[in-house]
Amino acid sequence: MLTPFDEYPIHQTAVPVAQVGDGHPDAYDRFWFNGYRDDLYFGIAMARYPNRGILDAAFSVLHDGVQRSVFASGRAPLDPTVTTIGPISINITDPLRVNTVIVDAPEQDLTAELTYTTRTAVVEEPRQTMYDGPRLVMDATRLTQMGTWTGTITTGGTTIDVGAATTRGTKDRSWGIRPVGQPAPAAPAQRAPQIFFLWAPLQFDDECVHLLVFEEPDGTRWAESALRVPVLAPGDPLFGPGTGGSPLGRVEHAVRWEPGLRRSRGATWSLPDGSTIELEPLLTFRMRGIGYLHPEWGHGLWQGELAVHGEAPLAADLDTLDPSCVHVQQVMRATWGDKVGLGVMEQLAFGPHHPSGLDGLLDGYAG
Repeated sequence: MLTPFDEYPIHQTAVPVAQVGDGHPDAYDRFWFNGYRDDLYFGIAMARYPNRGILDAAFSVLHDGVQRSVFASGRAPLDPTVTTIGPISINITDPLRVNTVIVDAPEQDLTAELTYTTRTAVVEEPRQTMYDGPRLVMDATRLTQMGTWTGTITTGGTTIDVGAATTRGTKDRSWGIRPVGQPAPAAPAQRAPQIFFLWAPLQFDDECVHLLVFEEPDGTRWAESALRVPVLAPGDPLFGPGTGGSPLGRVEHAVRWEPGLRRSRGATWSLPDGSTIELEPLLTFRMRGIGYLHPEWGHGLWQGELAVHGEAPLAADLDTLDPSCVHVQQVMRATWGDKVGLGVMEQLAFGPHHPSGLDGLLDGYAG
């Protein structure tokens, strides 16, 4: 199945670009962004599932105690350059530098015209691969950049001006294999349900920091990243040798968990040079708002030729141990010595993580 992408010299296999080489049903290719300041968070997700024939997207805004979302899902167009589904569009204005996001969903009380501009070169995270016995469960690569936003958002009748001086954000492009859609029939899993994931892109005026850990129940790490990432100067390259940041060495995290829940009330990251980065939460966003673990609008589910849905729960009502509410991002005030910045810390603690005092599947922190 040929598409306009086949005009470019980007082939990885002997088949057209539209056909994923190994045919895995859980293949995905995702755009993901967040934007944040101390009184606002918004998230955008869009993914193509080439072996399921689905394109879906979501846009969600946390403001004034309400987390309002619009979801869209439908049949994926043959042309993978089409990055519009229902009321949500993501455009590549200048590759690796500028993206625009358009949301036109007045029926769900959400509209937006937003432009993302990067502050950093590309960070290539370590490849993330997980098996359940012989069965491949996850095999993904993620590209991360940190930047700023301009534009406007209208949510619930209130228009918010978004400015580069105040609103920062993260661009995340990931692709590969990840559990999506309806699972294929198979024998019961051999691996107990568990994932422990912390991801903290942090922005300071003069540089950025990228922190990531995946850990087993006993705290053993199977993927990690800790980088000092410079802010771009005019003329700096966006990619290539020497552009992805400098390693900080092994960092240690100490999350202070909120009693009865699986989200933080603060965290400390300790660096090999003896310094620490202290994180203070300002807002908590439930990732269900852009499809993660959502019971009805999860990623890669067939909803029909085109379906659009909205919801607007109070943020306080999502402060629970429901499976759809334990995956969070928190807007964080970050203090590193005499530097004060802003970022997020994503948290997904599902199943046991004994170093954190979490022993069951979804028990809250007991102290």
